[in-house]
Amino acid sequence: MNFFGIGLPEMAVIAAIGLLVFGPKRLPELGKTLGRTLKGFQSASQDFEKEFRSAMTVAEAEPAAQADAQPAAALTAVTPEVAPDPVAEEPSGDSRPI
Repeated sequence: MNFFGIGLPEMAVIAAIGLLVFGPKRLPELGKTLGRTLKGFQSASQDFEKEFRSAMTVAEAEPAAQADAQPAAALTAVTPEVAPDPVAEEPSGDSRPI
């Protein structure tokens, strides 16, 4: 049994220390509280995972729906005119150093 990287001997030591610190009357109450807390974390984690997966499904479906809605002519790329690079041009006139 391996729970959060803790084996059975370690869990027994933790339980024994808990029994000594909290006593036999409060230990079952603390165990119930811990169990409820872990159950709450588990359900919150599952809800988050479901929400994340549904958001990813919607996000993956949107680009496909947008691509289907656009006409084929709108999807063609238009290259803009590029201005000449002023640094690459040779200066007009005399190119000798002064």
